[in-house]
Amino acid sequence: MTVETTVTSKSSIEAWAAAVRNAGGIGYGLRKEPRSKSLLGPGGGKGKWIPADCWPDCGSKGFNKAYVEDGVVVRMGTDDAIEDSWNTPQLRACARGQSLRMWLLGADRLKYPMIRKNWEPGGGKKELRGKDEWVRISWDEALDILANELKRVKESYGNESILAPWIGTITARALGAYGGFTDQWGGHSTGSWLPAHFFTGFGYPNWNDRFDMVETKLFLMWGTNPVWSQAGLPAYTYHQAKKNGARFVAVDPFYNPTYEMLTDEWLPVRPGTDQAMILGMIHTLLVEDDPETNPLIDWDFLNRCTVGFDRDHVPEEADPDDNLMDYVLGNNDGMPRDAEWASKICGLPPERIKWLARLIAKEEHVAICTSGGVARANNADTLPQAFLALAAMTGHLGKPHSQLGVHHHFGTNGGPQLVQGQNSRSYVNSHLRAEPVLNPLAENQLAGGFILLPTKGCVNINQIHTCVLEGKYRGVDGNDVPLDVRMIYHAHGSRVNQLPNTLEAIEAHRKVEFVVTQNMFMNPDAIYSDLVLPVTSRWERDGNVCIGYREQLLWHSKIMEPYFECKDDLWIGVELCKRLGIDPKIVEPWPWKQEIFNQVADAKVMGDDGKTLEPLVTITEDDLKEFDVEGEPQQGRITVKEFKEKGIYHIPREAGDNHGFVFLKDFRDDPEANPLQTQSGKLEIHCQRLANMVNTLGWDKIRPIPTYEPPVEGYEATFSDYENGVKGEYPLQLYNIHMPRRAHGFFDNATVMRELFPHEFIMNPIDAEPRNIKSGDTVLVRSQWGKVIRTVWVTPLVMPGVTILGQGSRVDLDEETGIDMGGCANVLKGSQPTGGGHIGWNTVIIEVEKWTGAALRSDVETAHVIPLSPNPPLEDELVRAVRQPVRQREQVG
Repeated sequence: MTVETTVTSKSSIEAWAAAVRNAGGIGYGLRKEPRSKSLLGPGGGKGKWIPADCWPDCGSKGFNKAYVEDGVVVRMGTDDAIEDSWNTPQLRACARGQSLRMWLLGADRLKYPMIRKNWEPGGGKKELRGKDEWVRISWDEALDILANELKRVKESYGNESILAPWIGTITARALGAYGGFTDQWGGHSTGSWLPAHFFTGFGYPNWNDRFDMVETKLFLMWGTNPVWSQAGLPAYTYHQAKKNGARFVAVDPFYNPTYEMLTDEWLPVRPGTDQAMILGMIHTLLVEDDPETNPLIDWDFLNRCTVGFDRDHVPEEADPDDNLMDYVLGNNDGMPRDAEWASKICGLPPERIKWLARLIAKEEHVAICTSGGVARANNADTLPQAFLALAAMTGHLGKPHSQLGVHHHFGTNGGPQLVQGQNSRSYVNSHLRAEPVLNPLAENQLAGGFILLPTKGCVNINQIHTCVLEGKYRGVDGNDVPLDVRMIYHAHGSRVNQLPNTLEAIEAHRKVEFVVTQNMFMNPDAIYSDLVLPVTSRWERDGNVCIGYREQLLWHSKIMEPYFECKDDLWIGVELCKRLGIDPKIVEPWPWKQEIFNQVADAKVMGDDGKTLEPLVTITEDDLKEFDVEGEPQQGRITVKEFKEKGIYHIPREAGDNHGFVFLKDFRDDPEANPLQTQSGKLEIHCQRLANMVNTLGWDKIRPIPTYEPPVEGYEATFSDYENGVKGEYPLQLYNIHMPRRAHGFFDNATVMRELFPHEFIMNPIDAEPRNIKSGDTVLVRSQWGKVIRTVWVTPLVMPGVTILGQGSRVDLDEETGIDMGGCANVLKGSQPTGGGHIGWNTVIIEVEKWTGAALRSDVETAHVIPLSPNPPLEDELVRAVRQPVRQREQVG
């Protein structure tokens, strides 16, 4: 069914947007007053508070504590190690972090190794993956099966036939030592900003220090929602700026909770059209600028610090026509990219595009704050250069209280780290003092590390599953490389659920000869495997040391004993090495307890001078004996016991201290003395290296300057006849956002989070009415790639023609109809490769209709996937499986 979408007049759209700005009721993650000490107190003296890790990759960081009583976590707390203040804010936990105990003790925690009932060496009945029963086996049996399959595949087909994408460094140490494996390249979160960081000179971190940010007068929030995505300090910093008198303007298809809290103006634009809007703004400034009577452009900065803006500043070897100014003005092709041109594409009236351009050009102190989400679009390879050009020409780079900030991942508090420790995300490196284990098939890159740019022996992230089905992938020279994948090894995340085209992923998993997953849960990777290995969470290990934001260092401790028969990844790696004839010390050179103590001893904090790093902890000979580790005594700021007990250290801050930071300031002051790591040494609006990389791979063809190309499955693709305004089979756009209920796929199986935050399909009343759809209805959402069913929320908070489905919900495929009942957004997204290695999640076109089939079960009912097994657990294990989570729920503080 195709329904024409009625587009109202520009004036009525503006009235609708203004009305939405006054709407409320969608907030989450706003910083509240501190909890009373009684709620975070000792809990009656029967247990104790222990610093508890929260590692899912949300991009933010909260500090959690678990109150443990008789080995059971009965309450959760957060940071009360210091008094909360702007100078040194507490690192508060969000709702997701506070649900950790419910998540980790959910009914679908894997409890013991299992093999698929109809598996045989070579695959057996592979078509039953995802439908088969499971048979409980011992760890010895499981590890023997895994080792034998690795040997068989390597001997028969070679190491290239082992596909282990983004497996994590712990597991990868064993596979790297065994001869290597096929890995992936590209990025998940950053969109097309990923290669731009490498090639344009706009690196990372690119935020100013928070003490500088709060003095900013105007914030342009472009496609960002830290209240939901990175709950915690990012939104708190913005809130402080708001209290300090800052003005906020939002550009986004969705009036989200961050904008509800902050913004004075909301400018709705269609997904994937941001670059057209930016070009329209640049055109406005070019035609209205007069250095004498109406100065709008910082020509001094452009001329000294950038290349490629105009014909006089292109690189010597470049085509003079490849400059942004001529392209925008249409000097070479007769097509000016003015506000009227941009308005037809992005949906914002031209008057508003011009107004915004003038606003940021005339304000002295502006922060343009965007996210990877805006750049997660097909054909957005040069979008970062457009943002860079806009910030440069308006003079908002390299000076106090002005910036172009990208990604809130530990951002909105910019500058070099004031503490040194590990990243806090869901993956973790191991044995940092040991020699790294490399992957010989991936140009000797770190085994399991992030491979961000095209690398020999690695598959573009969008081809992870197509390479299995097609037997080839695109090599670094643009030619196809044969690849015969026989085995898939998962040890982190959920590739089936979290990469585009989930149905294609399922098909690929049913093709290969062997699939193994080691995970905490029966997630989609595990469901479509032959062998599942239950692993411990970080709560069941000897701790973790990591950074918070720029100013916090955290030490988490063991919270509980391993769940049932769960083993940690290191133990699995060691036992696997024994069976493969590899020295186990390659995987575990020393015990994890010693590794964590090493990381504590190596932790550094910035001195008051802002230049010198010094040890954080004092360690004595008695400490070494008490902790039963090896090491050397040292002098630091606090004792090692204090750090372990509190679990967090905050760098003291105050306005005017030596820890301030303004990104690119030294470069702006003297670009010749402080060149950037680019071909020109300057910011590259004209970037030939980026164009060469993308064009060599051959999926897209781009110019070295930022130009607008209609995206694959973008707004223009919603029409069968764009010029005449005739809509096609898929007339609506789908906006894929982060939701408060989960961080990617993490927490989605926590019942309490499903109770709090529904996973709804969101659409505008203008689109819902002609389809006879009302809030609360069940709808069928379909694209050329798949179909999902969801309950709908009809609201003016999303612009007409655009719909929303949050990412991360677990696929729940009805095998008979092929419809996903779980609302997995990647069922609707095709796997289109991009030359920059990013994923175009926000360029998807769909149609929606009212569902007339069987009623959709509630998300609360479907929170857990319980594996079918002809071998039920023993009675005492059943009792334990039920008693512990129930007891925890009864004792919620």
